[in-house]
Amino acid sequence: MATFLYKAIDGQGRQVADKLVAADRASAIDLLFSRKLNPVSVERQEDRPSEGLMARNSRVSKNEVEAFTRQLANLLTAGIPLSRALSILSREASKPAAAKLWATVHDQVSGGMALAEALGQHPRAFPPVYVAMVRAGETGGFLDVVLEQIATFRAREQELKEKVTSAMLYPVILSVLATGILVFLLTYFIPRFSQMFAEYGGSLPGLTKAIVAVSGMAVDYWFVLVLAVALIVFGIQRTRNSEEGRRVMERTLLRLPLFGRAVAKFALVRFCRMLGTLVGSGVPLVAALRVAKEAIGNQVLADTVDSAIDDVQRGTSLARSLEGCRELFPTSVIEMISVAEESGRLDKELTRLAGAYEQELDRYLKMLVAMAEPALLFVMAALVGTIVIGMILPIFNMQELIR
Repeated sequence: MATFLYKAIDGQGRQVADKLVAADRASAIDLLFSRKLNPVSVERQEDRPSEGLMARNSRVSKNEVEAFTRQLANLLTAGIPLSRALSILSREASKPAAAKLWATVHDQVSGGMALAEALGQHPRAFPPVYVAMVRAGETGGFLDVVLEQIATFRAREQELKEKVTSAMLYPVILSVLATGILVFLLTYFIPRFSQMFAEYGGSLPGLTKAIVAVSGMAVDYWFVLVLAVALIVFGIQRTRNSEEGRRVMERTLLRLPLFGRAVAKFALVRFCRMLGTLVGSGVPLVAALRVAKEAIGNQVLADTVDSAIDDVQRGTSLARSLEGCRELFPTSVIEMISVAEESGRLDKELTRLAGAYEQELDRYLKMLVAMAEPALLFVMAALVGTIVIGMILPIFNMQELIR
């Protein structure tokens, strides 16, 4: 026998927290039901981790969530009941954090909570888009199909994000390297030259004076520069956390030359793949549009889809409804969606469009990187070259400085 800590809902809707003794968790849940209590969570007391340990282990990786989704889909397809499938996954989880989370979801579902509602209690592992798709699958009676689609969708999403990250990695490394070289020159290299020039006396060229002045500011007021950088980072973070500030930043990103186009393509790929996945799974178009809108990842672009959803509800075709979202949907995409609606293969066409634009985005990112590399190298060479020339110029006039 073991002691279990539980939280449950009684007949009056009040939450009850207490402990009981039972042979295992399943017996504890049965005992709660016999007491007219609906369990929310049930865990063995001696296995309950401390708060600090829970804080460290509460993170479940995206790969574990993807594996959980695919395995749950396979178990449901095989005809295994949802509660039993969740129990199996909690026992077979390879990491304690995942096992605890799957067990919690199992307890919540066993207590009468819908799967989507249970997953929604853990937003760090299951984002709103994931929960919305599960809810659509539960409502339509094709949860196993939707879970399989989610797993495939998340795998493709991760692949797309890795492409974007790898494309931006080299320019970022170059930028960090250039900044490090500049800091070294301004704080170490130039002050030693300045001392030598000061010993000889005489007047310095204007370029050298300007470089020495900048170096002096960097050495004497470095704490001000660090504080300014920290304030800028804090300001950006705070702006991102506010609704209006995030919209301003996203709108600015879209207006940036070259980069804004990549952001729009990335959003288009995510929207088309999500919408195609949902429509192919039998989710009604309006509900699918609402979920796919959340997958765009840019609230400014997502706002343009809101009016399209209203038009679809009034009976307008999807293609005509999306015509007002030119920032996200080019004319060619609108026409292809229109033809797909007429031929009854909207889900397949949306999935095909996502794949085609993903390849185009990949090529576009490679082109941006190919352009960024020489540009960053040129800027780095220009800055370092200017500093070196500024330090060498007085040497050509050394005789005058000696006098």
